[in-house]
Amino acid sequence: MAQKGNKADGMKFCCSICLDLLEDPVTIPCGHNYCMSCIESFWDDDKKRVHSCPQCRETFIRRPALVKNTMLAELVEELEKTGLRATPADHFYAGPGDVACDVCSERKLKAVKSCLNCVASYCEQHLQPHYESPAFQKHKLVDATIKLQETICSGHNEVMKIFCRTDQQCICYLCSMDEHKGHDTVSAAAERTQKQKELELSRQKIQQRIQNREKDVKVLQQEARAINCSAHKAVMNTEKISSELVRLIKKTSSDVKQQIRSQQKTEASRVKELREKLEQEITELKRKDAELEQLSRTEDHTQFLQGYPSSSQLPESPDSPSTKIHRLWDIEDAMVAMTAARDRIQAVVSEVFIKQSPTDTDVDVSPTTRAEFLQYSSQITLDPNTAGTGLMLSDGNRKVSKTEGKLQSSHPERFTGLSQVMSENELTGRRYWEVERKGKVSIAVAYKNISRTGKFTASAFGYNNKSWALTYDNSYTFRHHASDFITGSQPSRVGVYLDHSAGVLSFYSVSETMTLLHRVQTTFTQPLHAGLWLHGSDGDAAELCKLK
Repeated sequence: MAQKGNKADGMKFCCSICLDLLEDPVTIPCGHNYCMSCIESFWDDDKKRVHSCPQCRETFIRRPALVKNTMLAELVEELEKTGLRATPADHFYAGPGDVACDVCSERKLKAVKSCLNCVASYCEQHLQPHYESPAFQKHKLVDATIKLQETICSGHNEVMKIFCRTDQQCICYLCSMDEHKGHDTVSAAAERTQKQKELELSRQKIQQRIQNREKDVKVLQQEARAINCSAHKAVMNTEKISSELVRLIKKTSSDVKQQIRSQQKTEASRVKELREKLEQEITELKRKDAELEQLSRTEDHTQFLQGYPSSSQLPESPDSPSTKIHRLWDIEDAMVAMTAARDRIQAVVSEVFIKQSPTDTDVDVSPTTRAEFLQYSSQITLDPNTAGTGLMLSDGNRKVSKTEGKLQSSHPERFTGLSQVMSENELTGRRYWEVERKGKVSIAVAYKNISRTGKFTASAFGYNNKSWALTYDNSYTFRHHASDFITGSQPSRVGVYLDHSAGVLSFYSVSETMTLLHRVQTTFTQPLHAGLWLHGSDGDAAELCKLK
């Protein structure tokens, strides 16, 4: 800081013409100091023979006599002894892109101000007259700018101090009397004031938006931290549960395999014992058969009759040992149980994955509780004209029952050959309904143009690309076209949630928390209709429940 201050003090002893330390300093009548050679050269170049001060522009009728300022010379000498030069550092000189001083004659310094009246830019040294001389008091100083010429009218070479609101451009006073005559004009300062107010309003709006966005960023940062924390906990819990599940599965697998091997050993031993008994009996019977054969070949009647009583008696024949391996059924039961457990685990994992993995096209915003689902409840009624043979509608066309042999009148919308029925309502947007089933029932949605006759696969719910069905036949199976998915739960009441625009179709076991049976993510191209298919025996029924 001291060095910087010394350099600033040193600048006071610089000649404003050569910008170096004063050499043979002289003081002219106005009080400014110059190198003797510099001021003499300046006055020698003055062709008008008007002698003036380069800084304050004060003129002298006679050329002042120059006398060396001894005291100032001694001060400069002392300054030189300190080793500090007053010559500006390189960063004070104008470089490419900088505004250069218009007065500096040799190497130009950076300008610090530009004068709109003089249409010139000045360094710190050459700017002093604008601060000291009354002649420059009314001059307008601005920060040094390379665009100074842009403030000058190219046609009249005058400073543009007027703004034409008609043409929305700056002009000079001559322009206002010429091509802009009669236009709506104001001073540039007045227009600047108006535009400054508008600019401030714009800045306030921008600053308010910045504050809002900064708040949003903070919220998102907090959300990101919460997500990261939640995800970390979920990962840790998943790893723990997965490890426990793997350990349990391995233990169960080991126990089942050990049980199977034990049963295998027991059954194999029993089979071996039975086989040995049977082989022993076969050997004895073969010996007896050979004895009887030999007796039958005896030609002497007396010998034959004497040997017959003993030979004709057959050995005791114990009851044939059972060859049915009953314990093998236990093994099959174990395999069925293992398969069912696998399916349940798969269903649970699939449900979790669906909930945790929103689709690319839409974030999963499906409800989670029954109360939330009921916000989208729809009162759906069945269309009697679509009811197939053997179906009877009741309870305001909300319930369908199967009654073998009941005939329906002919109608182009009716299903023929299948006990199916569709709703009157078109289903779009978000909808929720519940079905109470009895017996073998398919709960479906379908496009209106699904086939009513013809091939089974063309009209049966779930067997084509125009319908989606959850079918109960001792267990639930989901079917669409050729795909299927077997669920582990078997509720009698099923909730159906449809988000048509998002392409979401979900089936739930109805309870307060709602258990997902199956979920579909697809693209629906037409409005849907609810469908019911009773494919069991007489007495099967399904009802679209009244929801409150």
